[in-house]
Amino acid sequence: MKRKTTRTARTEPLHPYAWQAQSLLLAYPDEQFEQRLSLAGRVATTLPEPVARPLLRFTTHAEQTTTSDLATAYVATFDHRKRCCPYLTYYAHGDTRKRGIALLRLKQTYAASGWRLGDDELPDHLAVVLEFAATDPPTGRRLLTEHRAGLELLRLALNDDNSPWAHVLNSVSATLPALAGDEREAVLRLAADGPPEEEVGLDPYASPVFLPTPVVGGPR
Repeated sequence: MKRKTTRTARTEPLHPYAWQAQSLLLAYPDEQFEQRLSLAGRVATTLPEPVARPLLRFTTHAEQTTTSDLATAYVATFDHRKRCCPYLTYYAHGDTRKRGIALLRLKQTYAASGWRLGDDELPDHLAVVLEFAATDPPTGRRLLTEHRAGLELLRLALNDDNSPWAHVLNSVSATLPALAGDEREAVLRLAADGPPEEEVGLDPYASPVFLPTPVVGGPR
């Protein structure tokens, strides 16, 4: 008797190639940017249309813009505007001591997958999280989903500013589940109140963790 096999369709696919391309485009536009742009553009053409379309809009813009102009826009966008902060734990914890714990947990998650950062990289920069997600898709997808509210607030802020990087965030959003009811409420709270401020009564010997002083770009 022939047995009938049942296949379970994967309704929430993983997107390691998309996350790698998005990571390349969200890093600071340095002297290797043209190579990264070319690679990301080739990868984008192989992706599902909702993920690929916004990526290709960004690559088209970047191809028509000098690297120095892109670098200037990158600094003005990500280093000088807190509402466009690319450091994901900032949205959940602000400049509080809890952010230090969140950064440590991210490093531990990376280390458990055999993935280590350079000394000059913070683990919560979106480009870094996406690069990790490309190497460990199940864990990376969980991390991105955990920071869904912050990602959405960043996406909205970039779209409000008509930033070209809004296209990249639109692509990231297309790889993740739609916002659930409680996540929508979290986005509204973040938009209204901003990230948490330091709480009173914490351990006086704990070292505070602040948003990094603006530097020229994110991961290089």
